[in-house]
Amino acid sequence: MREKYRQRKVDVLSPFFITHKFIFYSYLPQITRILDPLSASRKNRYFLRGTAMGARCFYFSFCGWSSLKSNDTHPSDLENGGGDSDKLKLPAFREYKLDQLKAATGGFSVDNIVSEHGEKAPNVVYKGKLEDDDRLIAVKRFNKSAWPDTRQFLDEAKAVGQLRSLRLANLLGCCCEGNERLLVAEFMPHETLSKHLFHWETQPLKWAMRLRVALYLAQALDYCSTKGRSLYHDLNAYRVLFDQDCNPRLSCFGLMKNSRDGKSYSTNLAFTPPEYMRTGRVIAESVIYSFGTILLDLLSGKHIPPSHALDLIKGKNFQMLTDSCLEGHFTNDDGTELVRIASRCLQYEPRERPSAKSVVAALAPLQKQTDISSLVLMGINDESSPATQISNLSPLGDACSRLDLTAIHEILEKIGYSGDEGVTDELSFQMWTSQLQDTLNGKKRGDNAFRAKDFNTAIESYTGFIESGTMVSPTMYVRRCLCYLMNNKGQEALGDAMQAQVISPDWSIALYLQAAALFSLGMDNDARETLKDAVSLDPEMRGN
Repeated sequence: MREKYRQRKVDVLSPFFITHKFIFYSYLPQITRILDPLSASRKNRYFLRGTAMGARCFYFSFCGWSSLKSNDTHPSDLENGGGDSDKLKLPAFREYKLDQLKAATGGFSVDNIVSEHGEKAPNVVYKGKLEDDDRLIAVKRFNKSAWPDTRQFLDEAKAVGQLRSLRLANLLGCCCEGNERLLVAEFMPHETLSKHLFHWETQPLKWAMRLRVALYLAQALDYCSTKGRSLYHDLNAYRVLFDQDCNPRLSCFGLMKNSRDGKSYSTNLAFTPPEYMRTGRVIAESVIYSFGTILLDLLSGKHIPPSHALDLIKGKNFQMLTDSCLEGHFTNDDGTELVRIASRCLQYEPRERPSAKSVVAALAPLQKQTDISSLVLMGINDESSPATQISNLSPLGDACSRLDLTAIHEILEKIGYSGDEGVTDELSFQMWTSQLQDTLNGKKRGDNAFRAKDFNTAIESYTGFIESGTMVSPTMYVRRCLCYLMNNKGQEALGDAMQAQVISPDWSIALYLQAAALFSLGMDNDARETLKDAVSLDPEMRGN
């Protein structure tokens, strides 16, 4: 099993060695420093078996960073998925038969209603599944008095249906039979911003995720604007939906206007743009005003009328404006900048408000933890990749598959330094150097901090031990890896787990921690493959 495992790794990495060998060789000094204290025979064995793992580290690091794209994305890059076309394989817009949508929604069953106001909503949204497609859909059924002009409805739907973006819950089709008017869109399984922001159950929305919502929403509006659809009706927290990856998207339904009553806002009039109150008309700048109210929602975690918010801003009473759940989770500079952007969007005069493009440019530098997937930030398990898909996981493997960092910490504490057996036993000569006492003291400080869950101190102490070069300890790398995970530093964590395996190629614990780091980076497919590799090397799992 081991030989087959190693051979597969080398085969997979061969193109990488050829194409990116300059990256690999830049890593050699670190590997050499790790191997220097070892005997010649062991050095050769560790080098031959360990450099494949070191190269794999660079494979993940190189490919991982390229796949975790910057959030500062131009609208044209989002069209048709941009570089992520595999995530946006959508059919062309089409017209559906009423019978098809009835069958898809179980006869418009009450059980399939996903509108947050249920049956009481004037226009009800249902969850459905088409018979000829595995895709889940959202079907919006308008009330009988809406859209009396058939041609206007079809023209609007077809125009909106041409839009394709990773920032939208895209419109797939429509139905217009008799008095029935229905829209069919992508189904977003993780509910609305309103639910996660105002009615959360397990944890409040994290600061980094709030910033991501703001940016992605601004990018959606910018994209629509570049496609000639700058008007959006009744933009609010209910219109922001979360897809299967928990990435926020803007509902396409608000891009269409109900032609019968002409109303553009169903929310409290205290939140509507001043010009709408004066003229009853929506302009592009009105959408930016509504975006500003969503920024207030994200800042405060509650509905604050813009007029009251602006009074608080003028009085520099930011504490009253920010969500108490976020205390200590963001810097004053970041909070002040987001307040500044919100106040610009809420200017009384439309001409004084920024464009969507300007808002994107202002929000992009504020983004945090961009290497962490939205699923992880939201604290939601990926239902498409449960641990049960990998059979017979050990307790550590199960904890890593669930990113249960507390459980991982407890297990690593119990394991201690058993993973260093056979690594440090050849370093007896080194133990007589003048650096020995300082090194051991650093290790002790790190272990005490690790036990006390003071992970920043542990990182500092373990780093000093590692950089001294006196001893080689894969356990030290694994422990620092977990400390990095606790600090949301997935890339650094992955590097340490890979370093541990460079030293001990057969050590399953290093692979388990690699999997945890990959899960934290949103690289779930790679993480599951790494979990399988760990199981194959885990002595506890042999024979299962």
